[in-house]
Amino acid sequence: MAVRMAAVAGQFYESSPPKCLAHIEQMLSARSLPPNLPSTIVAGIVPHAGWVFSGDLAGMVFAAIKQIQPVDTFVIFGAVHAVRTRLGILYDVGQWGTPLGTIDVDEPLAAAILDEGSDLIQADTSAHSREHSIEVQVPFIQHLFPEAKIVPLLVPPITAAPQIGRTVASIIQQQSDKNIVCIASTDLTHYGPSYGFTPMGTGREGINWAREKNDQFFIDQALTMQFDKIVESAQLYGNACGPGATAATVAVALKLGCEQGILLAHTTSAQIMEEKFQQKNYDSVGYAAIIYGT
Repeated sequence: MAVRMAAVAGQFYESSPPKCLAHIEQMLSARSLPPNLPSTIVAGIVPHAGWVFSGDLAGMVFAAIKQIQPVDTFVIFGAVHAVRTRLGILYDVGQWGTPLGTIDVDEPLAAAILDEGSDLIQADTSAHSREHSIEVQVPFIQHLFPEAKIVPLLVPPITAAPQIGRTVASIIQQQSDKNIVCIASTDLTHYGPSYGFTPMGTGREGINWAREKNDQFFIDQALTMQFDKIVESAQLYGNACGPGATAATVAVALKLGCEQGILLAHTTSAQIMEEKFQQKNYDSVGYAAIIYGT
């Protein structure tokens, strides 16, 4: 069986199995969940930066799901950094490897998605080989849901992204014997000289604007289920690197009966640099943790 080996272990997260597991446990205990979670969680949004910056927010989403329900399969909609495509790209067979071992792809579910969405989605395992946006989520699943499988699906920022989500939702509705949760992987505004994006200047004012205005605009759209506006607004305002993945996931959540998202946390790399390392930075990337329940 083909195994997609970890590409960014040792860079985005620890490559040593004991250190990887220890860091996951540390992140899971770093932030508290709200007391009133929904009775069922159908989807979530997580960031995908290095764990030292955003891992605790990703951990919140997976911990919330773990607290509420068992999961058979996670469909992970990834941002697209490493390839050019106008279609969703599905990893449909085999396994993924991380420092914590291997996890199976849910091949029957992947096949059903591919069959249903053949005009929007193509199977191409090689296109996933260098993409980090999905990989950094997998160890959380391996640790918290050791029996779960995954369906990795890269979604570019295209107008058809919500339709990809609706296609997946239709398949989920047919899977009465499986508990399936969809996850979008996206970071928010990449602000500062290193990113070539400084519409409000290069000082503290600009970084605050990126968090309080630009990030928040994207978050508000995600929370209020505006899946049809997410991709276009991200392209206009530069407030997400995975708007296609987000639009697909919000469309899934809406079709599965969710009326509004719940924001668990929102932070930035600039905040983390100050809080953890006492360093100021002219660059900043936003991160949000959101769940969708019924």
